[in-house]
Amino acid sequence: MTQAGKKKKRAVNRSIMLAKKIIIKDGGTPQGIGSPSVYHAVIVIFLEFFAWGLLTAPTLGVLHETFPKHTFLMNGLIQGVKGLLSFLSAPLIGALSDVWGRKSFLLLTVFFTCAPIPLMKISPWWYFAVISVSGVFAVTFSVVFAYVADITQEHERSMAYGLVSATFAASLVTSPAIGAYLGRVYGDSLVVVLATAIALLDICFILVAVPESLPEKMRPASWGAPISWEQADPFASLKKVGQDSIVLLICITVFLSYLPEAGQYSSFFLYLRQIMGFSSESVAAFIAVLGILSIIAQTIVLSLLMRSIGNKNTILLGLGFQILQLAWYGFGSEPWMMWAAGAVAAMSSITFPAVSALVSRTADADQQGVVQGMITGIRGLCNGLGPALYGFIFYIFHVELNELPMPESSSGGSVVAQYHLQQNSIIPGPPFLFGACSVLLALLVALFIPEHTNLNVRSSNWKKHCGSHGHPHSPQAPGEAKEPLLQDTNV
Repeated sequence: MTQAGKKKKRAVNRSIMLAKKIIIKDGGTPQGIGSPSVYHAVIVIFLEFFAWGLLTAPTLGVLHETFPKHTFLMNGLIQGVKGLLSFLSAPLIGALSDVWGRKSFLLLTVFFTCAPIPLMKISPWWYFAVISVSGVFAVTFSVVFAYVADITQEHERSMAYGLVSATFAASLVTSPAIGAYLGRVYGDSLVVVLATAIALLDICFILVAVPESLPEKMRPASWGAPISWEQADPFASLKKVGQDSIVLLICITVFLSYLPEAGQYSSFFLYLRQIMGFSSESVAAFIAVLGILSIIAQTIVLSLLMRSIGNKNTILLGLGFQILQLAWYGFGSEPWMMWAAGAVAAMSSITFPAVSALVSRTADADQQGVVQGMITGIRGLCNGLGPALYGFIFYIFHVELNELPMPESSSGGSVVAQYHLQQNSIIPGPPFLFGACSVLLALLVALFIPEHTNLNVRSSNWKKHCGSHGHPHSPQAPGEAKEPLLQDTNV
């Protein structure tokens, strides 16, 4: 190596160490309040998604005003690009957090995820553009789960992850209703200012109060060798899907069932607001009720079903509820039908936890990370493909509004838009019917999954690059695969 090259390398290393010292004090003593705990992660998640939840109603209006002729198509493309970028960047950010520490990447992901918020009133076009690009950093949950894994024992992580997911749900249960009320009484500008202030509070909390969870001795002093393409490859887990027939059946089931679910999350609240004539308050109430029912379904009901009818039958029952829910959304033409289908949707949320439990019970201890990583990769891919697919189907079936929604009535409900009054088609929501067909295929595939089997996937390479630091950030241990009601990429 030439003298100039050596000087350049030393300069780079000094820059890296300087950046690390911003987060960690000299001597390796973590900055923050107290020792690293799950409660630090819970507060970070709550503040971030509470800020975004406040913007639920204003975002739907701004989206239609910005793209009046192709609202659903542009919504699908924006959310699709964001989801794909998150899928591609999550492994790399997780790998880098093994080198630089969790706190720095918590700060990075929260900052860039919340960066579009003040742009909603400054420039709607820039707002949606920045939302799409921010998908590269919209992986706060991945870093939070790694943070929790650093500070908990294996038997504690299931409860810790459940607490994080429940906090996420709680933030969305309350914030959309608060945002809708403040927007109606004081205007959307106040809601945007409040959301921006809460996002800044979250950033300040990370800087001041969150201690680093990854010990200094676990982090290399230089950029160097710990980062490899295999470690940062988003498709690494997907390449192992076909190595075992049972794993293949499980992954196909997850793909066919979660693809319409991801698309539904990205467009359903816009569909309620613009096509079904829901008021902002009604949309917020719908989110709250659905969130509460889903929490009950994924805890009490899921536990009872697993004990009474078994793991596989619970998966089949969840898929059956999902088919009914999507078909109801597809053919439903009245607001009360959406509320009834929402109750069924809460029951369909038991599917993925049941799938994760099946994997954890049938896979060997050294196979858990491999198979759970595959399922997580499949879901991440669906987060990008689902919204774009739903937006395209809405577009080809010409499900768009010809004008802005009419003013709300004095009773608080929204007068149904003229477009909705004129639409008497048999299938008001074509993408939801497509989703029902996709889940039906998933149900047929799931019938061939045995209740008890031994999964056999070669995992030597996976364990090599995931276990190099002694704390894998991507795979989830048994019982740790609980996902939030709405994905991080679909805020």
